[in-house]
Amino acid sequence: MDLHVDSRNTARYTLRPFRKRDAETLLEAVRHSMPDLYPFLPWATHGYNQVNATRFIRDATHAWREQRAFNFAIRDAEGAGPHLGNVFVLYVSKSSRTGEIGYWINSGNTSQGIATEVTARIVQVAFEELGLHRVVLRIAVGNRPSERVAEKLGFTREGVLREELEVHGTWLDHTAYSMLEREYVSAENDIAAFVEYQSKAI
Repeated sequence: MDLHVDSRNTARYTLRPFRKRDAETLLEAVRHSMPDLYPFLPWATHGYNQVNATRFIRDATHAWREQRAFNFAIRDAEGAGPHLGNVFVLYVSKSSRTGEIGYWINSGNTSQGIATEVTARIVQVAFEELGLHRVVLRIAVGNRPSERVAEKLGFTREGVLREELEVHGTWLDHTAYSMLEREYVSAENDIAAFVEYQSKAI
């Protein structure tokens, strides 16, 4: 299924495709969050600059146009304010209807339940709009806040992918989590509660 270039909303946030003018606020958020991003993400380098931010937005726009990957900027409910982070869903295999979700949150806005709320919304997008059968999360071992998001949303821990990704000269293990289509159907109301910021577990 093709994913339309529209904003999606949660109770507190707007998730929208990136725009060219987002480069400056994206850069500010990345630089502010660098101590938290650097250990886990290969693109997070201390030299990250305006060129990198502009290139990311260009590539994200191109990937959306080709229906390969769908990156959303996280903003407040009015779609304004500072850049709160990124969340995406991409195809791992269209033929197998498998996708992957990932996210990062501006370090100035962590511990507010943002990651859980927006990821729950993208889980809805993955199963309801893209028609996926299986959705995976790959989380670096030691990144406990991200692991808690997967656990809250009901993803199943499958195991550890050993030395899966090299980040700044260090090979990182990743924990694989997954959710199947039938599991989403069973958990649909719980996922919706996170989106509406009504779950006590958020």
